[in-house]
Amino acid sequence: MSAGPEPRDFDLRRPRSNPYDPDSTVVLPAASAMDEPTAVLPVIPEQIPPEEPPAEAGTRSVARSSGVMAIFSLISRATGFIRTAAIGAAIGGGLVGDAYQVSNTIPNMLYEFLLGGILTSVVVPLLVAAKKRDADGGEAFTHKLLTAATLLLGAATVLALIAAPLLTAFFANDRSTDASRHLTTMLAYLLLPEIFFYGLSALLGAVLNTRNEFAAPAWAPILNNVTVVTTAVVFLLMPGPATLSPSTITGAQVAVLGVGTTLGIALQAFVLWPSLRKVGFRWKWRFDLRGSGLGEAARLGAWMFVYVGVSQLGVLPVIKIANYAGTRGGPGPLIHNNAFLLFMMVHGIVAVSILTALLPRMSSAAADRNFPEVTRNLSLGARLSSVVLVPATAAYLVLGIPLAVTAFRWGHFSQDQAIATGYATMAAAIGLVPFAISQMQIFAFYALRDTRTPALLNIPVVVAKLAFDLGVLFFVPTDYVVVGLQCGNTVSYLVAVFVSGRYLKRSLGGLETMAVTRTLSRLGIAAAVAGLISWGVAYGIQAALGIGKAGSFVSLVVAGIVLVGVYAVLALRLRVAEVVELADTVKRRLPGR
Repeated sequence: MSAGPEPRDFDLRRPRSNPYDPDSTVVLPAASAMDEPTAVLPVIPEQIPPEEPPAEAGTRSVARSSGVMAIFSLISRATGFIRTAAIGAAIGGGLVGDAYQVSNTIPNMLYEFLLGGILTSVVVPLLVAAKKRDADGGEAFTHKLLTAATLLLGAATVLALIAAPLLTAFFANDRSTDASRHLTTMLAYLLLPEIFFYGLSALLGAVLNTRNEFAAPAWAPILNNVTVVTTAVVFLLMPGPATLSPSTITGAQVAVLGVGTTLGIALQAFVLWPSLRKVGFRWKWRFDLRGSGLGEAARLGAWMFVYVGVSQLGVLPVIKIANYAGTRGGPGPLIHNNAFLLFMMVHGIVAVSILTALLPRMSSAAADRNFPEVTRNLSLGARLSSVVLVPATAAYLVLGIPLAVTAFRWGHFSQDQAIATGYATMAAAIGLVPFAISQMQIFAFYALRDTRTPALLNIPVVVAKLAFDLGVLFFVPTDYVVVGLQCGNTVSYLVAVFVSGRYLKRSLGGLETMAVTRTLSRLGIAAAVAGLISWGVAYGIQAALGIGKAGSFVSLVVAGIVLVGVYAVLALRLRVAEVVELADTVKRRLPGR
């Protein structure tokens, strides 16, 4: 297979024909802090069975790896919901809960803004390139990179701890009491060390990733969730005031809450150590950083700030507009976030698993300057993700309201609010496939170690989103503002797919657009028919049982099963290659075959 055309250095001012310059680019954050990666998947095995066609082998390998990853991700997200419920039961949703949420959000935000994008996106391509380039297989480079990144994480954590009172004051408001401010600051002191452990976990996971080990990074977040659930149980069993408030909570309760939460993140990092030893990696501190090639990592980091800064310009107005609607009696930020949570759930279980499986593959191909292979993996990722995301879109569109009522209609969350969440979820669903494809494209830039281009391309994406959201603010009725904001997200994803695809095509010499389009068309037909039949089933059940929790749950389960079954049958009848391959894989694993 030929190496394909040389990639081009992107300059948005004019086309250029000189070879791709890795020094001109940077890597973007893989995901927002709202959707932490569950684990890292392995690089493609170096030996492929000779009797298996390469494309078929690649499909099976990615599907197998990402399938395992999806299972772990599903368990992680399920235990994550339990964690959230347990903490809520322990401290409530009042001022103590608000203080805990703010103080726990600060380290997440700081980690993601300062280091998260670099550690989760830049490290893997650099390690893969060093493994291929260096005589020692990249060992020395890995040690130096870990040393430099750990020192940076430590410094950032210390500075954050020193600035804790300032950080918590920034998030306070005029109605915050002195007791609330004090509690938030005390919890921040205990929770800010999470910055270090988040980074350490990402670093060690990246090292395991490039060494074809993914089990430990997959279940490490589950251990974190279990630890926090245990913390909540201990908190509930502790002696304390009858009425919990910022002024009555005891120092021991604050310590258990803060230390237990941070301990979960620390265990998520340290549990990876045995796996590192299993793959033969022994971390050695290397302070001879000069001339180590880490300058590229620093250059890669600069554009990440551009990307994050531009992205925040698109996020902040959404929060303000949603809050504006909420204060006027319409669905507000909570309903918006609930819909986004459901959106990111299916994306995280499916697309993120496939994305993390493909990044090392694309990085390896890019390091070999095998750009057709990068293109093939990009197409493969889009097609495999769509196998699940297309029917998920249909399911959300048809069953969004029963799902929202079943999931959120508890306690003080009213029926009307649950229905509003359902409508917002339906609007969000339209963006599932374009969002996944846009993320695939960003990962292709990651593999090429090019993030200057995505950072600059993010500008028109955010501009389009801002323009749409402002239109929602001024022209959409209050009751449908959150729905409009979800549509604004979809508009930004579509713009991202268009502009990123254009520049990737120039870099890689072409994209397998027709292959992706054929797969999407067939999947769309299967999902549309399945969705219509499922809607009829759900409508009949709700007509008989009502739209309360019981009727919504029954219609969700029964109609959901119908949708999945009809979709699978039609996709097989339409000979969707990826579905047929997955079905064959399942058949081979059945007993007696």
